[in-house]
Formats: sequence, C-alpha cells, structure tokens
Amino acid sequence: MKWQQADKDDWYRQQKIKRSYQDEVVSKIHHLKNSFEILQYGALSLDRARYPLFLIRSKNFTSTKKTILITGGVHGYETSGVHGALGFLQKAAANYESLFNFLCAPCISPWAYETINRWNAKAIDPNRSFYKGSPSEECEFFLTATVDIRPFVHFDLHETTDTDNTIFRPALEARDGIVQKFSPIPDGFYVVGDQENPQKDFQKAIVDAVRKVTHIAPADEHGQIIGDPIEQEGVINYPLKKLFLCAGAFDSEYSSTTEVYPDSPKVTPQICIDAQIAAIRGGLDYFRR
Repeated sequence: MKWQQADKDDWYRQQKIKRSYQDEVVSKIHHLKNSFEILQYGALSLDRARYPLFLIRSKNFTSTKKTILITGGVHGYETSGVHGALGFLQKAAANYESLFNFLCAPCISPWAYETINRWNAKAIDPNRSFYKGSPSEECEFFLTATVDIRPFVHFDLHETTDTDNTIFRPALEARDGIVQKFSPIPDGFYVVGDQENPQKDFQKAIVDAVRKVTHIAPADEHGQIIGDPIEQEGVINYPLKKLFLCAGAFDSEYSSTTEVYPDSPKVTPQICIDAQIAAIRGGLDYFRR
C-alpha cells in the first residue's frame, strides 16, 4: 500500500541534518560576489532564514550573447553537482564570458543538501516535478525566477550513487506501492541527453573532456546504462520534458544531464567535482572548434 500523508510525515521526522548549507554552499556563493551578480529568488518555507535560494548571474549579462544555464543540487545528496557548479564559476567561467552569459542555480534543494536526500521535505522528487504548479516548492521558485530565460545550453549536474539502489529505490517502492525495476549502478561518468534533441556530437564532446579526469561508465551486459540503451559511449537519452526533468524545463538548443559516480574506488570527492567542471568546459569548448 502506498504511503499516506502520515507515512510521509513519519519519513520527514526520521531525516537528520548531516551538513550545513550555509557553511558549505551559501558562503561560497557570496565569495563570488566580486565577479558575479548574486540574486536571491526565494527561500524554502520550511525555514526561510536557513534555506535562501540563489541565482548567480554574469555581471555583463547582455542580449548580444547566448546564455548558459547551470543547475546543481536538484537532488541535494548529489554533492559534486553543487560544488562542480560553484567550482566552474570560480575557476573557469572567466575564460568564456566574452562569448556567453552565465546563469547558475548551484543548489536548488538546500534542505535535501543538508539531509543528503534525493527527495524534498515532503517526500517529493524535484527532478520529476519541473512544471507549472509543481508540488515541489524548490521547482516552483526556480521556474518562476527563470520564466524569461531561454538558455542556449543547459548543464544539469547530477550523480548516480550506490544509495540510489540501497536507499532511494526501496523508499520509492514504499512511497508509491509500486515495484521499481532494478538496474545496476554504473561505475563511471555518463550523460543523459534529450530523446527529442539528442545532439550527439555535443554529448560526445562532454564525455571526451571528462575522460581526461575520470573513467567513463561502461554499458552493462545488455548494452545499457541504468536500464536504458546507450547511444554511444557514456551517453543515454531520456524523454526529458515528458518526465518533467530539470534539463527538460527549457527549450534549450543543447542540454545535458551529467552523472558522476562518487562511490567508485577510483575517484575522490575532488575528482568528482573536477569531472563536473570538465563536463561544462567540454560542452562549451565544442562551440569554439
């Protein structure tokens, strides 16, 4: 039997704060204020002082340049997405600002960041909730703040972790009362493109850039990654808009959802962050060839 509201309330009460959004993320956002414009676009009603929401925007944002959108922390437990977004702005964005505007939401789900969670506090997966009137406050705030944005490229930075199978898939089965298909967690980096607009060469450029930093996920014995057929090495495609994923929320000419594997014995947390930065750089360098 699927969860009722009382079950969701019980689940919420079981969640524990494990790290600080203010110390680990907000402080880094404010350190960028000399190079970027920092805009607060809302705050979670759970605790408005603790969970403000920020966009980071190029100071020389202009209609004469194409806009690059970077999102991280849609799933708060996917740590390198948050810090990869911030790391790119700190270390690499200046190399591209003559060509592009940048707009970045580095941590869309701050409560989930603190509790190392896939879901928000209402047991909703934000990355299935990017639509008007969303039940996810995180998504609704973000979509309202970006309603006038038409990004040329959208990088949505994620991770695939062992806990996807050990914690979150069982929780999803319990919440919805539906058995979920099991897929092994791939060891390595891969990207998810748009079935309707796959942009094969663009995705390849991202994978090729990341392979200089970390290993690329191989296909399983069925030629699949997380249950979907590979299009090329390290690339699968999803119906992004149909699933209401963040990467499908805009009519971007190019979009890519990155997936880093932080539980591999071959990587460190810094390698995972560097892989996210390399993914963005590889995608942008594709347009400078």
